[in-house]
Amino acid sequence: QVNLVESGGGSVQSGGSLRLSCAASGFTYSSIYMYCMVWFRQAPGEERKGVAAIDKDGSTTYADSVKGRVTVSQANANSILYLQMNSLNPDDRAMYYCAAAWSHCRDYNEFDPYEYTYCGQGTQVTVSS
Repeated sequence: QVNLVESGGGSVQSGGSLRLSCAASGFTYSSIYMYCMVWFRQAPGEERKGVAAIDKDGSTTYADSVKGRVTVSQANANSILYLQMNSLNPDDRAMYYCAAAWSHCRDYNEFDPYEYTYCGQGTQVTVSS
């Protein structure tokens, strides 16, 4: 059974940083032939939006709103997905989710949440001005 668990959220002031983690169980990165791992976020009253995606081959995609401030990475040894977020501002306040799909990111719109079979429960990020 595939399970994704996010952690690392919290409350920071504008300009601060956070590193989110997404621990996978039920599979390992090495056991899957191809995958796309993605971070979404959802603010109250808004749609879920893609933040960053990473393919098994290491290629990455970022939403325009976070380019230059955010880095997505993966630790293949323990199948953990990371999201390093710097220069946070109040617009970054949201629940952050990780999700997984067993295909290459380039095969579809990697920021469409309906493309993902597996998704975690989320971790809350709050940024105060």
